[in-house]
Amino acid sequence: MRRRRRTAATALLAWALAGVLTGALAGCGGGGGESFIDPRAMAQLREALSKEPSLPDGFTARPDQAWRMPFGPAQRSCRALLEPAAGHAPGQALTAQAAVSYQGDGLGEQAGVGLARYAGGEAGAHLDELDRARRECQVVRTSSGTDLWLSELPPEAAGDDAVGARLQGRLHGYPYALDVVFSRVGDTLVSVVHTGMNDVDPARTRQVVEAAMAMAGT
Repeated sequence: MRRRRRTAATALLAWALAGVLTGALAGCGGGGGESFIDPRAMAQLREALSKEPSLPDGFTARPDQAWRMPFGPAQRSCRALLEPAAGHAPGQALTAQAAVSYQGDGLGEQAGVGLARYAGGEAGAHLDELDRARRECQVVRTSSGTDLWLSELPPEAAGDDAVGARLQGRLHGYPYALDVVFSRVGDTLVSVVHTGMNDVDPARTRQVVEAAMAMAGT
């Protein structure tokens, strides 16, 4: 669904730099300029993610390392939806990126936030590409007992000028749910995942998205 509206500093630097290098090497289809690392943009993203976010009650204020996908190989379009929040945003025209995660107090609750800065207006183009990936991804199924079905995310969880989806089913045999939302703030692509066992509260997802967008806008 797309709607219009818009830990330490050393550890953050390592995660951000690793993400940028990975994205730059991976690349992405379509037009636009080549990827390059902008030290000033890197510093801005590091600073943004080092500030205490306005997350929902129950989340830790201190960021941890980037969120990781909890399952192995999946359909390409489904991987494309989850990689940006893990610090592997689309690489075309990428100039900087950083990613962190926060632990919630719900069962299996975690929030992952990825910020990716682009040149040449590519942030909006990548948002369109992620919307196409959302339409193509139907199910994540692995041999280890993972069956997650994609559905439309409740509108209140996604915000404006956003792409959002929910994956829900079983992860390694256990009930699991994951909300994923992408938003654009200027030339920055904001990626959020919000996970939980059994279910995920869309209102808390919306709060995480708003906190991430605020970080991107600072």
